[in-house]
Amino acid sequence: MTQTLTTAQRDIVTLWYQVNASLSAYRNLLASYGSASAALTKSASDWQALGVHQAHLTRFDDPSKAEQALAAIELALTRGDYGIIFQEDPHYPAQLKQIFDPPPLLFYRGNASRLQEPQIAIVGTRNPTTQAQKITFDLAQYLAEAGYIITSGLAVGVDRYAHLGALAASTKTDSIKSINQDFPTQNEGWTIGVMGTGIDACYPKHHDRLFAQIVRQGGCLVSELLPGTQANKHTFPRRNRLVAGLSLATIVSEAAVKSGSLITARLTSEQGKQVFAVPSHIDNSNAEGCHHLIREGATLIYHPDQVIEDVQLQSQQPFNGVSGHTRDSDSRNSVLHATIKTKASAASTRASGSGVGSAVNIADKGFKVEDIAAHLRPLYQQLDWSGQDLDALKRETKLETSALLGQLMELELLGVIVQQGGRYLRV
Repeated sequence: MTQTLTTAQRDIVTLWYQVNASLSAYRNLLASYGSASAALTKSASDWQALGVHQAHLTRFDDPSKAEQALAAIELALTRGDYGIIFQEDPHYPAQLKQIFDPPPLLFYRGNASRLQEPQIAIVGTRNPTTQAQKITFDLAQYLAEAGYIITSGLAVGVDRYAHLGALAASTKTDSIKSINQDFPTQNEGWTIGVMGTGIDACYPKHHDRLFAQIVRQGGCLVSELLPGTQANKHTFPRRNRLVAGLSLATIVSEAAVKSGSLITARLTSEQGKQVFAVPSHIDNSNAEGCHHLIREGATLIYHPDQVIEDVQLQSQQPFNGVSGHTRDSDSRNSVLHATIKTKASAASTRASGSGVGSAVNIADKGFKVEDIAAHLRPLYQQLDWSGQDLDALKRETKLETSALLGQLMELELLGVIVQQGGRYLRV
């Protein structure tokens, strides 16, 4: 499929190049001048007066490079190497428009319609244990068979097993034996890979077969970065923001405390969506991030049905899958259920034996508002019985995210509020 840009779209791509894909600079210029076309008619001194970074001014002073970059992009579009979706397009992902800093355009390869479908993110460590590899694969396959698109970041480790599990969704596989194999091309591509590079790059390089397989099977690769952009430490948090933004919820299957996956989890929570975490042995350092998330309020899961139920509740409507896909309950899912539930049960037993989880529940005592600590009352009185997400509560209470989450956790421990599908409401 080839694509031809309109004049306005060419100006958007050119401005995106001139600011080197800087979201803050792009938003600043559009807020000041109204459109990319208008911003490009201004002078470097006009841009400088707005506080645009010197590096962008230098690029702006050499329009020939922007012209060359635009010509290369248009040539790639006519060859069908990739496509571009602009924020003004009707098929731009609606869920991305709800985040704080949606990209003005998305480069993509593969089936762009996937971006419009219900998605669940699965993320985690780049060095998963064998157990986590299997759990991730099975989680992804199960959820994909339920009709959800699995979204992840194309990294080694958990991301890779999430993509492969989704790609395997339309066939029965022999569990872990199939993980390192390519799957038949007739399978549906129930996965989206969000790239931390330009759309024409492959990182890590040995994932070239995975990239090709996702496109071949009808999945989608997507990036907001300019073609030719290579991986660096700044591009991956941006990728994580899109993984969270595209998805209805995020599952962390195994992650260390300092894992980038916890950034995705935090962004998911800040967007008012639910974070799920898979428990593990307490001596598994690879899973300390998951245990930290659970302690901070993430939902512990031991079966993917729990994710589906909560996501349905969050959207306030039943989800019956798409294209006729339904969940199965074969031995693979039974093994997954037994494996994770055993760990969760053991963790619960250890906790109850050590007095953990013994918070006083004042809701059981016919409490009055005056029974709540004074610093929690304004937040409690802001809540209602229909529920509000984190973004709404931040706007109304003017609290910093950390303080707001801390107070919400205190109210949950008191038993006077609950979190359902990323929304907080009174009980």
